[in-house]
Amino acid sequence: MIFTSGPKIEGKNSIWPGDTEVESQAGVDSALDNLQRVRVDFVKLTDNTLEPDLFRYALGEIRRRGMKSSAHIPAGMSVRDAVQLGLGSIEHLSYAIRGASEGIPTAPGADNRPPPFDSANALALFRFMAERGTAVTPTLNISRTLAWLDREDHTKDEYLKYIGPGLRATYAWRVERQAGSTPDAIARRHANYEFSSSKLPLLHQSGVLILAGTDAGFLNSYDYPGIGLHDELGLLVKAGLTPLQALQASTINGARWLGRASRHGVLAPGFASDLVILDGNPIVDISATRRIHGVVTRGRYLDRAKLDSMLDGVARDVSRMKGSTLR
Repeated sequence: MIFTSGPKIEGKNSIWPGDTEVESQAGVDSALDNLQRVRVDFVKLTDNTLEPDLFRYALGEIRRRGMKSSAHIPAGMSVRDAVQLGLGSIEHLSYAIRGASEGIPTAPGADNRPPPFDSANALALFRFMAERGTAVTPTLNISRTLAWLDREDHTKDEYLKYIGPGLRATYAWRVERQAGSTPDAIARRHANYEFSSSKLPLLHQSGVLILAGTDAGFLNSYDYPGIGLHDELGLLVKAGLTPLQALQASTINGARWLGRASRHGVLAPGFASDLVILDGNPIVDISATRRIHGVVTRGRYLDRAKLDSMLDGVARDVSRMKGSTLR
């Protein structure tokens, strides 16, 4: 079952195709009217060009309408204010980490370096997030992939054969942008990732609901649907979560955040559940999630041979697409 936000809400002239651009409160109202009309499960706000005042208004209106929100937080607004206004989920760990440094002076020339981090500020903010029910989707996989583009060649990735040429072409934007980086900028990217990911256990210990998400899709180079979630689970564990906590982030926690815990997220009589049957115990070794023996979906069992056949079919379809170089 797919739960969706529909088109995200942005400011005018944003970089994201397909979003709903707004420049007034009336525009926000109209966007929310449309999203309610198509019965989305939550509303996504991003911060490319959305003005902080409209972001604040949108959060208040989303809450008034009884909807859930998920967002990138504009630089002109504090993380605590967004949480206070009822933000349901922060997308990307970096925004939550930024909140722990708000109010702390930044040294000149410190752009793109790990922010100053005050543990007392962080604990207070993270506990406040937990109290208010604001979750965090870390998306470590895309952050790590982009941070290490200087060292890792993805042009021969096995999963590229499942990615159509249109989507694959969007990967070039980030790759080209990173290609001209100085050694100092590259080192800062590495340090930023290591710094942010190391703070994930503090969020969990503070009671913040962690959601497993990949951010796979348009523009996000070499972050693949499907296998990207397995990569994400491995990185969550490497950052300090237990394998069980990572598994909960990808199952139970999503159902809880969506308010669907009475129907989804648990394998029990009366619940809607698909099954992934593994050749290994992921609570012992999280990489066992990759060793898929079979899948039960909507009461139908798909064995490994059937799953491989389906993947082969996708690869064939992609190879026949106009512009494809994978043949």
